[in-house]
Amino acid sequence: MPDGFTIGPLKIYFYGIIIMVGVLVAVWIAVVEAKRRELDSEIVWDMVPWLLILGIVGARLWHVFTPSQSMRVGPEYYFSHPLEILNTRNGGLGIPGAIIGGIVALFIYTKRKGLKFLTWADIIIPGVALAQAIGRWGNFFNQELYGPPTNLPWGITIDLAHRLPGYESFSTFHPMFLYESIWNLFNFFLLLTIGRTKEEKLLPGDLLYIYMIVYAIGRFGLEFLRLDASFVGSININQMVMAVVAVLGAALLVFNHLRAKRAAADPVESSEEEKTELPGV
Repeated sequence: MPDGFTIGPLKIYFYGIIIMVGVLVAVWIAVVEAKRRELDSEIVWDMVPWLLILGIVGARLWHVFTPSQSMRVGPEYYFSHPLEILNTRNGGLGIPGAIIGGIVALFIYTKRKGLKFLTWADIIIPGVALAQAIGRWGNFFNQELYGPPTNLPWGITIDLAHRLPGYESFSTFHPMFLYESIWNLFNFFLLLTIGRTKEEKLLPGDLLYIYMIVYAIGRFGLEFLRLDASFVGSININQMVMAVVAVLGAALLVFNHLRAKRAAADPVESSEEEKTELPGV
């Protein structure tokens, strides 16, 4: 299966094209959501470079420091060859790092512009889930992110050159990228539905926290199927991080509403608390 095409001396990878399609769709969704909330949609386009740059940096660093078992090099290689960290064409990107980098970028951007971080996070996050659903299809063309061998009708064929050591005699595998894509698509529709049907009950940050819970639960479960997991010592680092993210998202969601109830019950105390918070959060 071809993983791209060439234009003169330049090779264009399908993976990169699909990632960019996902980004553009995410931006479009965010623009639609900003307009629906009667906010300036141009802000979305203004923040895109920030999100992209720090998102890519975070994704690359996550890949470098949490290598999968099949990677021929580990972090120690990049310590001695630091310029190779910049060579994203010879390696990969880690979704958790991209999300962390994007959140950091959004926080910095909103603080500089005096905007509400949680409000804009809620506007952007449904599109992020959809971008993930689209972007996972890049793994299909790269013949990566697959699970154990299977004879199920939806199993995918992996060329011998892309099979992991010990699995050379098998040809069809669970399409983990497809499972995660479907889960992310579910997350997108869930966030969009909640955002539009329960708007009067939502607080700033709720959609972000729901995203954290749903995505992390799905990714945690899928890690059990992954043949090429990323381990730090004896710990599956992606699975551990997802467990933390799910618990953190649930705690923040509960705290968000408990604080709102306390504010409704004691407006004076709530007003004093708000003075101590960072502006714009």
